[in-house]
Amino acid sequence: MNDRAAAYQATAGGPLDVDTAFYDRVAVRAGAHELVESFEIPIRSGRAWHVPAGHLCRIVTVTGPQVGDLNVWNAADPRERMWASRTRQLQRAHISTHDRIWSTLPFLRPLLTVTDDSLAGYGEDDQGGRVHDLLGTRCDPYVNRMLTGEDFDFHCHSNLVRAVLPHGLTEFDVHDVLNVFQCTGLNDEDRYFMKACPARAGDFFEFFAEIDLLCALSTCPGGDLSVPLWGPDARDPLEVCRPLGVEVYRPDGELLSGWSSPPRAAYRNLHGIKRPEWTDVG
Repeated sequence: MNDRAAAYQATAGGPLDVDTAFYDRVAVRAGAHELVESFEIPIRSGRAWHVPAGHLCRIVTVTGPQVGDLNVWNAADPRERMWASRTRQLQRAHISTHDRIWSTLPFLRPLLTVTDDSLAGYGEDDQGGRVHDLLGTRCDPYVNRMLTGEDFDFHCHSNLVRAVLPHGLTEFDVHDVLNVFQCTGLNDEDRYFMKACPARAGDFFEFFAEIDLLCALSTCPGGDLSVPLWGPDARDPLEVCRPLGVEVYRPDGELLSGWSSPPRAAYRNLHGIKRPEWTDVG
């Protein structure tokens, strides 16, 4: 027995057994897509937007390396949102083409499937770093205050809070992120490390919306993470901060033939709780 085999194994025809041919066919590079929305998110800021079910979204490094912190919700019910820890278990700690992001309980279904990734060939570098990180989470002003004694209101957590307020969400809805373009790993002491972002201008991370999504993205105030944010060598990395682009595409309807949004988890939510047995009275 392989003691290092993945704990969660795909069953033929199940949700972990991805129809890779379909997602390759529907990817933007395959053609026959209409660009329906395009915008840039300036440095050290955030923005939220909708991606309808059956559409594709690309996050692009417009002018050079830049890390982005991504949150995802069911647009119709934000109680359903991306579940970073379960996605790490079902997929991997750093995701790429054909991986999925899964939603929280009691929904537990794919929110999106990665269709293309220009950094897919990066793999693992000589220090154990990989890109598109689910190991860590967003930087936030609370940790910053704890480590430095100073307030700074443009961490990814705060950027995401400001981004979702116009959509009726609050700070309590912001959750663990996918660190797009971020290169991270665990060192020999099993501690989290970050490296300079390996992306170049024009690199992209692309996904297919399995249901109607509300997405929010922060352009990390650490920029490409080539400058330490904390510790003795820390300084303001403003000069390595760059914008990120977002593009939303509608594929030709024929490409979606046979596809439908995944249903909620089939479990009936009983949890072993018995209903009371009412008896006649009087």
